[in-house]
Order: sequence, then C-alpha cells, then structure tokens
Amino acid sequence: MTLKKKDIRSLSKEQLREFFLETGDKAFRGNQVYEWLWNKGAHTFDDMTNISKKSRDMLKDNFVINHIAVDSMQKSNDGTIKNAIRLHDGLLVESVLIPTKSRSTACVSSQVGCSLNCRFCATARLKRMRNLKPDEIYDQVVAIDKQSKLYNDRPLSNIVFMGMGEPLMNYNNVLKAIDKITADEGLGMSPKRITVSTSGVPKMIKKMADDQVKFNLAVSLHSAIDEVRTNIMPFNEHFPLSDLREALEYWYSKTTNRITYEYVVWKGINDTKEAVEALIQFCKFAPSKVNLIEYNPIDEGEFQQANNSAINMYLEMLEAKNIIVTIRRSRGKDIDAACGQLANKS
Repeated sequence: MTLKKKDIRSLSKEQLREFFLETGDKAFRGNQVYEWLWNKGAHTFDDMTNISKKSRDMLKDNFVINHIAVDSMQKSNDGTIKNAIRLHDGLLVESVLIPTKSRSTACVSSQVGCSLNCRFCATARLKRMRNLKPDEIYDQVVAIDKQSKLYNDRPLSNIVFMGMGEPLMNYNNVLKAIDKITADEGLGMSPKRITVSTSGVPKMIKKMADDQVKFNLAVSLHSAIDEVRTNIMPFNEHFPLSDLREALEYWYSKTTNRITYEYVVWKGINDTKEAVEALIQFCKFAPSKVNLIEYNPIDEGEFQQANNSAINMYLEMLEAKNIIVTIRRSRGKDIDAACGQLANKS
C-alpha cells in the first residue's frame, strides 16, 4: 500500500525543522525549505537549489507541493487580466488583476463555487465544491503579483477577497492565507492594503472583531430594507439586517475601522427614494463609506443597471448627509471579469 504524501505547505516552520532533525539533518534546513515555499514561491523541490540532492529526494519521498497553475489567461481592453486557476485536484477558480494608474489590485477567490445564493451573481449558480486552502489563496496572489510586474511594471499594491466564494464561510483558511501574505517571510504586504468582502455573516463578523484582524472589511449590502434584500440575497432571511447591523456595531466598537458598503443599484428593485433613505439610516451607526458599483449583467433577466438619474439621486442624498460615496466603474466586462461575473465559463 502506497502512503499518501502530505502537502508540505500544511506544515509550520517548526514542524519542518522537526522533520529534518528526525531524519538526521540540521534543523535550519527547515528554515530554508520554508523560505523556498513561501517567500520564493518554489513550485518543485528541485527549485530549492541550496538544498542537497539527497535532502531534496527525501522531501520528494515524503511530501508534495500542491501548487496552482494558471490554466488560461484573458486580457481585457482596459488592461484587466482574468485567470482560470487550476487546482491540484483539477477544479477551477478564477482570479483577476485590476490595474489603474495608481495601483494594481488582485481580486482573489476563497471557495470553488459559493455556498450563498445571491440571485444577481454568476458564481452563486455554481455548486460550492470546497473551500480553498491557505496556500491556494496565497498562490493566486503570487501569480497576480508576477503578472502585475510583467504587464504593468510594478508589484501588486492591493488585495480584495471579492472573487468566487464567501470568505467568511472559509474563515480559518482565509486568515491563514492573509497571515502568510502579510508576514515578512511571505509577501510582506500591509494588512491595510487587504479588504475582505462579505455578504454578511453576523457571527463571523463578530469573530473577526474578537480576533482583532488588521485588514479592511467590506459588506455587500445592496439594500437596507429586509424584504428587498431577502429577494435579491435569499440568505438574508437567516441573517436579517438587524443581526448584521448588531455585528457591524460590534466590529466598529472593537476595531474603530470604517465599514465599506458595496452597493449595486438596479432598475425597479432598489432605485427609489425609500431605498436611499433606508441606506442612510443604516450608515448612521458607525463611520462608513458607500461604493456604488456598476452592474454587470449575467443574463437577460430581471437585474438591469439602474438609470443615471437613480445613481445621481443616491449620490446627492448620501452626500447631503455627509456620507462618503464613490461610483466604482467596472473593469474587465468584455472578458466576464467584472464583479459578479466569475463563473468558470472556461
């Protein structure tokens, strides 16, 4: 019977040091291997050129590196790049590089498919197959960083967890990935340049606050009226706005960090004065800002971008109440790389 080899990136640095001691080698070899895995992004054990062939062969006998591969890449007219990422078990997720004049942002996935059922999102139509592991999330960032350097001549500046999946439904792995991304022994990125976007899982928002995370929080809100929100995001029936608000109040009391609300305005759904007034009330309990996001249709169905007059109404009413509001234009629409369009069509 052949024993299944262990994914080496599931081991801590201390465990790697212990492995080398147990096999009669020096503990510092574990430090070297750890650096190759996380800081240098080695895909194979043969990449580890300062480790003896004997030690590399021993690693091959005991472990695997379950590295991702960019299965295909599409480049948009606006410079956005969408990657189809093949995982070690053959499943696919998508990630996106979004370049602007001042920054390069990686939009990464946290699950294969999604366990929530937002009716306007293409990813929600995919069955959730599994959670991504920390190294699979980390690898997406490394791959996009390389693309940013290649095509934009600069490293990655920001990361958003707004790809496929609900990050808070894969909480532990997302946090482990962020720990590696922000560690000096990893990519050394500031947590202030990372935003985790959630559809709103109250108990997990509270857990984030208790864990004193340093990254930013964005909430995919889209309506501050329960009946409307439940219609477009049916899970809201189980996590109503009153619970979400309580969790966000708790978040702010613990972190004092501003909350960002992601908000799409649709024709005939939330393009009324009543909808804006409800949003204003929801924004009052903690410092926040609102990103009005251009909608990217996923079919010819009921969800259609609202008229400019409705967007202007939101802008005027929110600004009149001194609420920070911006309009976020979508990038990569021509390659289905914009918000809500990631669906593994490849």
